[in-house]
Amino acid sequence: MLSLVLHGGRGDRRTNFSKAELTERTPVSHSDDQLQSVLATLEACRKVLNEINSRESAELLSIVILDVRMKLKGIDSADLKALCDEMLRNVGNEPLPPSKQTQDQPRRPLLRVVK
Repeated sequence: MLSLVLHGGRGDRRTNFSKAELTERTPVSHSDDQLQSVLATLEACRKVLNEINSRESAELLSIVILDVRMKLKGIDSADLKALCDEMLRNVGNEPLPPSKQTQDQPRRPLLRVVK
């Protein structure tokens, strides 16, 4: 439990705040700044992973980057699931292209992470 001493009035008063209460009182811009900083660090790490051909690790990090971006934009997992469901429904309605992709060709992702 964190304590905060308030000065003024008749004597000092010690008030206890939980971490959750302090977080709720933190300005949104401060937490957004922190998330932006984390996002920049994650993107730099992903760039290094791609440069050293660690593709799987870079792809995993892309998921984390997507999660941070969603938090910054106020998008929750239900919104993302609804988007994915809609995209899959649309893909199911499209006719197959004339030539099927072969097994050795990489599959194009349904979602693309953008800055």
